[in-house]
Amino acid sequence: DEKSMDYKSTLNLPRTDFKMKANLNQMEPEILKHWEVHELYKKIRTSSKGKPKFVLHDGPPYANGHIHLGHCLNKILKDIIVKSKTMTGMDCYFVPGWDCHGLPIEYQVTKDLGPKKETRTVHEIRKMCRQYADKFVTIQREEFKRIGIFGDWENPYLTMDFDYEATIAGELGNFMKAGNLYRGKKPVYWCYHCETALAEAEIEYEDKISPSIYVKFPLDPETLISRFPSLKGRKVYALVWTTTPWTLPANLAIAFNPDYTYVAVYYLDEVLILAEALVEKVLGIEIQIIEKFKGNEMEGIKVQHPFYKRNSLVTLGTFVTLDAGTGIVHIAPGHGQDDYEIGMKHNLDIYAPVDDYGKFRFAGNDVEYFGGTFVYDANDRIIEKLREVGNLLDEGKLTHSYPHCWRCKNPIIFRATPQWFISMEKNGLRSKALKEIDNVKWIPHWGKERIYNMVQNRPDWCVSRQRAWGVPIVIFYCSECDTALMDPEIVYHVSQIFKEHGSDVWFTFDVHELIPTGTKCPECGSDNFVKETDILDVWFDSGVSFSSVLERDPELYMPADMYLEGSDQHRGWFHSSLLVSVGTRNKAPYKSVLTHGFVVDKEGEKMSKSKGNVISPSDILSKYGAEILRLWVAAEDYRADIRISTEILDRLIESYRKIRNTFRYLAGNLFDFDPVKDRIGYESLEEIDKWILHKLGVSSNMVLKAYDRYEFHVVYHELQRFCIVDLSSVYMDVQKDLLYTYHANSRRRRSSQTAMYTALTWLTKLSAPVLTFTADEVWRFVPGMLEESVHLSTFPEVDFINSDLEEKWNKLIAIRDEILKALERARSGKLIRSSLEAGIEIYGDPDAVAFISDNLEQIRVLSIVSHIRLMDEPPEGVNFINKSTEFDGLVVRVVKAPGKKCERCWTYRISVGDNAAHPTICDRCVANLEKRDI
Repeated sequence: DEKSMDYKSTLNLPRTDFKMKANLNQMEPEILKHWEVHELYKKIRTSSKGKPKFVLHDGPPYANGHIHLGHCLNKILKDIIVKSKTMTGMDCYFVPGWDCHGLPIEYQVTKDLGPKKETRTVHEIRKMCRQYADKFVTIQREEFKRIGIFGDWENPYLTMDFDYEATIAGELGNFMKAGNLYRGKKPVYWCYHCETALAEAEIEYEDKISPSIYVKFPLDPETLISRFPSLKGRKVYALVWTTTPWTLPANLAIAFNPDYTYVAVYYLDEVLILAEALVEKVLGIEIQIIEKFKGNEMEGIKVQHPFYKRNSLVTLGTFVTLDAGTGIVHIAPGHGQDDYEIGMKHNLDIYAPVDDYGKFRFAGNDVEYFGGTFVYDANDRIIEKLREVGNLLDEGKLTHSYPHCWRCKNPIIFRATPQWFISMEKNGLRSKALKEIDNVKWIPHWGKERIYNMVQNRPDWCVSRQRAWGVPIVIFYCSECDTALMDPEIVYHVSQIFKEHGSDVWFTFDVHELIPTGTKCPECGSDNFVKETDILDVWFDSGVSFSSVLERDPELYMPADMYLEGSDQHRGWFHSSLLVSVGTRNKAPYKSVLTHGFVVDKEGEKMSKSKGNVISPSDILSKYGAEILRLWVAAEDYRADIRISTEILDRLIESYRKIRNTFRYLAGNLFDFDPVKDRIGYESLEEIDKWILHKLGVSSNMVLKAYDRYEFHVVYHELQRFCIVDLSSVYMDVQKDLLYTYHANSRRRRSSQTAMYTALTWLTKLSAPVLTFTADEVWRFVPGMLEESVHLSTFPEVDFINSDLEEKWNKLIAIRDEILKALERARSGKLIRSSLEAGIEIYGDPDAVAFISDNLEQIRVLSIVSHIRLMDEPPEGVNFINKSTEFDGLVVRVVKAPGKKCERCWTYRISVGDNAAHPTICDRCVANLEKRDI
């Protein structure tokens, strides 16, 4: 027994301080501290100086609340790109930013204030909003750093910084100078709860139950009969369908599609007009048709309003469809975009008799019967009125997708109010933006069509908001004649004041402290002015980030190489940035745009507190560590929605463990390897070592290509596959015997260590952008490292590709697989416990025999058996035989290995007992004890 202990001490068993159990939740904060103390990011910046640049511009997250998994997905994707570009030898300076103004923060602050908000000035509320945003910038910054995101965290950009606020005002001045800014009364999304206009990107579509009614509009007999004499002496009605009865008080017209066929039909004792294609659906089948005509024949006929004593106009619109309803729609120019356009065409009033709170106005008995009623409450009263006057044909309910406010979750209304707009047509803004979309690389490619359609069909950009927390619209009005001063020089002047004092001064300074001295109204010559009280849309704030960040910082440039956000930003930040940049610079602010999906649960459902399916990053961090989050981001294909669940996390933990153990095994076998002294030149390596280096080269090429194409799931799957398949289950398993039992400095052991050293350094580098912490931890255990951190190194230059070797070794591995099947049978049949107890008898056709004969020892080593022999004829017997289905005529049989078990290497060999000094070990072990190369 004492002797066996002696032999154990002669083995080169792996040893390393790199722990098997990661304890990521404790280890990661220590690594973060280490990076901070050693100023790692600063060193990366210094070592990148002078290299070709790659600029990934950070889309600013909103500074309210803790970060969620969507934030993690976004920032980790950016971080993987920044790190991988840096490691390809680029200078990739990343400036994080935050969006700090806007309704969600103001909403929270005023909610916390409760009734006290009425006693606070705008300035006081703004001050509280600034503090609130500042608090969450600090919180989120630490949370982003905790998940291993590298960037210039000391100098982020904030949309509420004075300099940034000055830029926002200045860019508005640029639009004014170009002539794109105008004030108009147009229907906009209006939230009556938050009392403000909303942008397209601030709208969420949710199901809503609405009334569904068919309304009769009496047609004016005079104009009608002159065109259709057959309708003389009858009561004739145009039949209109609507799901917003509350907009009927504002009706000024109805619209037919000029190209559809319409019919006048008998219905009870009346005549109804509607689209021919919808008659059966609306009225049933037994219907007598009196007249048939095209929609364009109705233009200009007058109809009476269904319950007010006024006429409405018959107009035409190609937007009228046959999807539902009657093929005739009611037009309220103050309550819808299509309606507005018809109103403008026919000089109709842009009439919207609804106040900021969503109630019908009383002024001058504006809305008879319904004054003071909230619009959605008015629906029932309007239906009742229609019934009373006999103009309601039918009513029901309809569940449909309807726009809701992103903040308070209430349904919104369309309402025309005086607002500031940026024209999409002036200076060809729309057509230039569409042209620029074509010049940008969209990843994935469907992003292009998505934003193209949005820009092509969008109305003018409403940039005013009726709130307190934001950058004011720098416009002065003449106190005498209400003329708006549209002078960009005045805006630039105020912008300079903002730069010094911040935009709060708009609410604290007197007009004359803001406006340039000697300014007079161009219309009436007065020098008395009042300030605009609206603020700018926050999408304008973040949309100018290219100007405030990319153009100002000498380390960056515009256009950026990449913008990267979730797919909702085609109508958000990608969109507003494009319009501002094209509107003032005639070019897109980005060369490429990468889009990712949303985080969903395992069923593909959106995460929400009400469903109880929210997983918070802090839970994952405290339980598993950031590395698992990072692995999750890399493992999933971000182009679709990304699922997360405890099952998915458990799978990733298992996967992480395998990768970590591969690193540990490689490091453990290099404990006595000095790359300077012990490395062996490629030509002198053993063939198996050349083979694993070839596999490493092929795998590395795939990984590097995948980084370049932003296909991080390929990076993850290929690294994992290489570690588990090529390394663990073939190479490391096979080489154990040699690494442990050959004498420390033997050429074959050093050959294997050379291959393992190369594999360890390459794999550590290739995994570093994803496994930020682990790769850095492993790096400290790689012998002879040059850089102090893996993050200061560059990706390997791929070498060692050898396709001849690939072909030969594919065949060897395939033969090994056939032997393994036979060994499995022998193990199940209790002939052997370990493969080293086995001897192999192998037979094949002439071609196979020649190949096997040339590589017999290699096949034995690969199969981890003690003995192998080639047979002249197929092995006898039925037990423990595998007849190959892959190779014609190949038969493998397992027998007990001849000889005794060597106490040192556990192989069964005939030579055990031959050496008197070492009677219990084989000749190979004796040679290694005597440090002879064999």
